[in-house]
Amino acid sequence: MPIVAQSSTETDWVSRFADEVIAESERRAPGAKHDGAASPVVVVASGLSPSGPIHLGNLREVMTPHLVADEIRRRGYEVRHLISWDDYDRYRKVPAGVPGVDESWAEHIGKPLTSVPAPAGSAYPNWAEHFKAAMTQALDELGVEYDGISQTEQYTAGAYREQILHAMRHRADIDAVLDRYRTKKDPKQQVKKQQGQKPVDEAELEAAEGSGAASEDDGSGGGAGYFPYKPYCTACGKDLTTVTAYDDDTTALAYTCVCGHSETVLLSEFNGGKLVWKVDWPMRWAYEGVVFEPSGVDHSSPGSSFVVGGQIVREVFGGVQPIGPMYAFVGISGMAKMSSSKGGVPTPGDALKIMEAPLLRWLYARRRPNQSFKIAFDQEIQRLYDEWDSLEKKVADGTVLPADAAAHSRAIRTAAGELPRTPRPLPYRTLASVADITAGHEDQALRILTELDPQNPVTSLDEVRPRFDRAENWITTQVPAEQRTVVRAEPDTEILGSLDDAGRESLRLLLDGLDSHWSLDGLTTLVYGVPKVMAGLEPDAKPTPELKVAQRSFFALLYQLLVGRDTGPRLPTLLLAVGAERVRKLLGA
Repeated sequence: MPIVAQSSTETDWVSRFADEVIAESERRAPGAKHDGAASPVVVVASGLSPSGPIHLGNLREVMTPHLVADEIRRRGYEVRHLISWDDYDRYRKVPAGVPGVDESWAEHIGKPLTSVPAPAGSAYPNWAEHFKAAMTQALDELGVEYDGISQTEQYTAGAYREQILHAMRHRADIDAVLDRYRTKKDPKQQVKKQQGQKPVDEAELEAAEGSGAASEDDGSGGGAGYFPYKPYCTACGKDLTTVTAYDDDTTALAYTCVCGHSETVLLSEFNGGKLVWKVDWPMRWAYEGVVFEPSGVDHSSPGSSFVVGGQIVREVFGGVQPIGPMYAFVGISGMAKMSSSKGGVPTPGDALKIMEAPLLRWLYARRRPNQSFKIAFDQEIQRLYDEWDSLEKKVADGTVLPADAAAHSRAIRTAAGELPRTPRPLPYRTLASVADITAGHEDQALRILTELDPQNPVTSLDEVRPRFDRAENWITTQVPAEQRTVVRAEPDTEILGSLDDAGRESLRLLLDGLDSHWSLDGLTTLVYGVPKVMAGLEPDAKPTPELKVAQRSFFALLYQLLVGRDTGPRLPTLLLAVGAERVRKLLGA
């Protein structure tokens, strides 16, 4: 039974696209009504090339149609979300930074991705399957429902035979469409135009210029004329081939390869090649009946595949171009625009090691496709989780804005049900501090978490999982070793001996209050209250600018005595982690 639909009058972008897609789907199937089996199946699509690690920018290619498809499912329609694995694409270059891969893989450049060996030590049969596997696992965790299509399987099984023969018969028409754009080679200006008057990220401009958007292989350049089909050589397995002749009547295609091989094959029987990308994509729109498929900024520049494809699908294949919003790039805090050809680019699997699936879904759901955003792998992740927890409270108490409520709903559930969540979501920064201080000792971590709120203690780490595990992964994989917290083994007698009367009195006040304030809230009151009492104020007095200076000085003293630095985890959490007995020892009691 479908979940109750979101109102189409809500202001979130997903609902608006869902309205458009449903209307377009019904327009394409006149007479079909929303009455169960008589409704048209709504087709949305994504395309992913497993040419290397599939990164968080590529995830937007999937999440945008997923969120729209899921909203349509909530309204009771049948939806197919196709993910085309472009695994029959050529292997273009050896990506940097991939474990188990060295420059010897360059010998495979020009082969289909499914014919390239997987990285050394991989459990998968080829390059494409190796990189598909990690993405598939991440999509499952994110609750993305889809139909995966291997383009290797489609082409080698002859699924597109009629479409290939049709394209070859109409190669002059395709060439004429492509020729309209062959002089338009300024994708930077197109990005600026699409972004309007807003500042344009230079990384986006560089990506548009370097993406190949205006110079993607369109099948031109052969001396014998234009051919939209590229065979893989049957001798060397590479696409370093040139079509030299084609006969429409017999479908005989002659080609030569740089390896020296030449032959003639019958396209009515031959399955060892593919349409060039600018023809392949619109062919698939028509073949699958795709109604919605987004594309990146680089695919929306003059002469690029989406722009040209809109005319080819209509003029050659008799189809309709999908509704295709442009989506902006996704960045990482402190990193430039992501490219899978460069090493060290975070993947969805990397993100899911440090954040829960609903949070990652929310990042894509709350921003319109044409809005760029960054995903935090640094300290910003703590603020991000604070923002998420604040949203959850607003949803619970009914003060949330409609668009925010819609984004939250899309983050925590799909039409199939709710995603797994942490039963007791303690603040991420608290869990990270506990994981930092305890360095993997679960018994110690549970002791600290139990003491956070003695009136409602955590009784098992399962209550705070998977969030605790994500915070621990963040600490161990993203925080540099020099920033990790190491509690002193012995008191710093030099600092303790240099304290004046005021310094010693402040420590005494703290130590005297430990037992009566031993909880997260109590210790928070205590550490902020000591400088107030030292200034002759009540512990709950409002801080003045002078008092804030005194508090910072007091905090720095405690950090130095406990961890040998001027900063560290929040002091209340740190005190709980160290334990009252050890705190007394280190503070000179």
